[in-house]
Amino acid sequence: MGRRPSAAEAVANARRRQSVDDRAVTGAGEITTRQSIIPVSLVTILFFMWGFAYGLLDVLNKHFQETLHISAAQAAGLQGAYFGAYFIGPLTYSGWIVRKFGYRWTFITGLTIYGIGALLFWPSGMKRSFGGFCGSMFVVGSGLSTLETSANPFIATCGPPKWSELRLNLAQAFQAIGSVVAPVLASFVIFKGIHGEDKNSLQSVQWVYLGIACFVFLLAIVFFFAPIPEVTDADMAEQSEQAAASTGYQDKPLSRQYTLFWGTIAQFCYVGSQVAIAGYFIHYCVEVKPSLSSADGANLLAVAQALFAVGRFSAALLMKYVRPRLILLAFMTGIVIFISAAIGTYGNTAIAMLSLVLFFESCIFPTIFTLSLRGLGRHTKRGASFLVASVSGGAVFPPMLGAVVDAKNTRIAMAVPLAGFLVAYSFPVYLNLFKAQELDAFNETNIGVETPVEKVGEVEQFSGKDVEAGKIERVSSRQ
Repeated sequence: MGRRPSAAEAVANARRRQSVDDRAVTGAGEITTRQSIIPVSLVTILFFMWGFAYGLLDVLNKHFQETLHISAAQAAGLQGAYFGAYFIGPLTYSGWIVRKFGYRWTFITGLTIYGIGALLFWPSGMKRSFGGFCGSMFVVGSGLSTLETSANPFIATCGPPKWSELRLNLAQAFQAIGSVVAPVLASFVIFKGIHGEDKNSLQSVQWVYLGIACFVFLLAIVFFFAPIPEVTDADMAEQSEQAAASTGYQDKPLSRQYTLFWGTIAQFCYVGSQVAIAGYFIHYCVEVKPSLSSADGANLLAVAQALFAVGRFSAALLMKYVRPRLILLAFMTGIVIFISAAIGTYGNTAIAMLSLVLFFESCIFPTIFTLSLRGLGRHTKRGASFLVASVSGGAVFPPMLGAVVDAKNTRIAMAVPLAGFLVAYSFPVYLNLFKAQELDAFNETNIGVETPVEKVGEVEQFSGKDVEAGKIERVSSRQ
């Protein structure tokens, strides 16, 4: 008789780049923090990369307006292309790849698509084609959405489940750093001394994305050889079953995973509101304090984004001592309070209020993501695809806010993200009223914290039919 694979064997298989059936229990569901350090650190690099790509968006919008003589509404097409890709990828090809071939090949695929999109900026710059830039950004967004479809659930599941929220918040803190670094680098290095019709204006964009493409392709090679343990849906089902005594876990069909769907709606509204605020932050600052220039507003945005990064590190630290559901409720409460204050104030006070909104936004995405995945078991990867697809809210809310800006003003237009935040606010209220006991039990489990006693027995494997039915079939297998 064979024996059930251990976490150590899952790590060994990762080093050998052994492919794993998503229906097989690999032991990766019991990986310890020590065993997860290297793969989690590698994936954290990806978070910095798409934080950097997102940070360039607003800078490129303004740059293209000046260089190609297009309107602000047309320039918003860049954001529409970027976030529109998030609606398509996770629900179609990238979601299928992560379930069929696992995390390693999804990382490699996402990096390759990202690199191709970055290369497409070169011919777009040569032709001075804004449509070409939008198409290139769509491909970049497709690559990044593929990476997020795998990276977010990987960070959430690679290591002890009790630290799931802490891991993802800490990893995404580096995404926030990328969002701060990108506009600063663009202002002081990439576009320094370049204005309007300067013939080097678009060449700078071309060279930046050529450099990104080279780095991304090299990173794809690194991930081919990297020790990436495959946490399968079967592993997550096994993990949920192990904690069932305390969590009350019951295997249910995907259509009855109501917490997941509520979390997806909350995430859609939250991300849309967050992107809308970031996109119009400079407009808001100039409006509430007319003595400020756009450059001053850009500097204030950098400060607000730095607060966002600080908030993520702070929230990750707090999660070592405070329940994640309580932190989510507290930070969402802070958002609603301060954006309401931003609508009703002027001058420095108004700018401070909106900056504090960014601080409290910091932990919302990763915490909604991980709490929505709790107890999904065999539906974990598919559930993650829904949550990543909800990022497409970033393509919906900015145009709505922009329409109110045109009709009224930016200050009143902040009522649009306030409405989105109120919808998102319903999620932590629901969790704390109805799911507190179950979520707390997951945070108290010792899976992956205590070294499991070696079990002699059979390797567990799910057949395709059993995965859909939620049943475990034990199949004898020699190791």
